[in-house]
Amino acid sequence: MARKIQLRIITPEGPKLQKEVDEFTAPSVQGEFGVLPEHRPLLAGLKTGILRYTEGSHEESVAVGPGFVKIAEGQAEVLTDHFIAKEDVDAVVARKDLKEADEALNQLSSDATESERAVAIAAARWAATRLELYGDPPPATILLTHEMKLLAHEDYVETLKDIPESDDSAEV
Repeated sequence: MARKIQLRIITPEGPKLQKEVDEFTAPSVQGEFGVLPEHRPLLAGLKTGILRYTEGSHEESVAVGPGFVKIAEGQAEVLTDHFIAKEDVDAVVARKDLKEADEALNQLSSDATESERAVAIAAARWAATRLELYGDPPPATILLTHEMKLLAHEDYVETLKDIPESDDSAEV
């Protein structure tokens, strides 16, 4: 019998998923990584994203929030703030949440704290991840801190002046 991984996903509300899987991929803070049976022990930080797992030839995806994953002795425990399965995503609510989070980000004042920024960005990422899981990802965006938006036009122009011109005729 082929070896399996006991995958458990736990939130503050309790266990959300418990499956025996052949493999899975998770969104770590250092990039996505995959886990096969007999994986070396690992503790990794997770970022908001899609966790995919395979049972035989069937692949499933779920959305998870930030947290941690511990892998040891054929077991993987994911501790996360958020979890949602694809069938539970309400795309209308996720789009509304994303719009509200984007508006909150745009309305942050220059004296907003890092904590206030982090909350707004986390809300936007969670809404966008739910839409991605649903199959309707939002367009790619770049989230800038409020201070970056306040850079004076002259500072931007001065920065551009410091970038050396490319020489297309240079030999490679």
